[in-house]
Amino acid sequence: MNKSLLAATTAALLAGALALPAAAQNVAIVNGKPVPKARLDALAQQIKAQAARTGQPVPPEMDKQLREEVIAREIFMQEAQRRGLEASPDFRAKMDLARQSVLINELFADFQAKNTVTDAEAKAEYDRVVGSQAPQAGAKEFKARHILVEKEDEAKAIIAQIKKGAKFEDIAKKQSKDPGSGAQGGDLGWANPQGYVPEFADALKKLDKGQMTDAPVKSQFGWHVIRVDDVRDAKGPELPPFEQVKPQIVQQMQQEKLVKYQEELRAKAKVQ
Repeated sequence: MNKSLLAATTAALLAGALALPAAAQNVAIVNGKPVPKARLDALAQQIKAQAARTGQPVPPEMDKQLREEVIAREIFMQEAQRRGLEASPDFRAKMDLARQSVLINELFADFQAKNTVTDAEAKAEYDRVVGSQAPQAGAKEFKARHILVEKEDEAKAIIAQIKKGAKFEDIAKKQSKDPGSGAQGGDLGWANPQGYVPEFADALKKLDKGQMTDAPVKSQFGWHVIRVDDVRDAKGPELPPFEQVKPQIVQQMQQEKLVKYQEELRAKAKVQ
């Protein structure tokens, strides 16, 4: 009796142990059909990859939501199969397109995994961008003010007033048509002449520190009276450190490599 009980207990334990791996591979059983855990894992991987690309956090309740999602999909899929929708030409055409998309994405993912951007490549690209934005030798920046009016006679009258002792800043606040600088006494801040329209830039570069234009300068905006308050050697833009922008550089370079790979495949293909 004891031997029979022991044998039955052992058999039950063995059966349970053997059933565990199979059960662990399934998310649920829907209408007698198992839903493999691989589906849940694949969907979770897609969600996490998308979150990583967009910088969005993955909510803690995601696992439960995804489980419900794969179960719902199985239910709906079974109903579609029951209605015979798998056999329709429209479904088959869509499945062919979906298969293409998945396979192409796998190709591109495989390429990027085997052609990663190294730290040295990213740093070289960063240095190239920094070098391209460095100012040319001898380039200057000007801290200037201007008064913008509609007519040449107005500008000439303003120049005459300033030469007689009127303050440039006061006239700019009262008469300048430039809404941005007028309220600031005509102050344009530090800038490279290349940032202005050609007529304004040409006049600016002819002035020394403290000088004002003797004659009005015409541009597409009207007539300008220009004064240079200070001049300095041009400075390059203040760029963030390499480590701060490295992820963006790597992402951009990976995309460029992928585009080049796609172009090479198209160039080698024989299309008739």
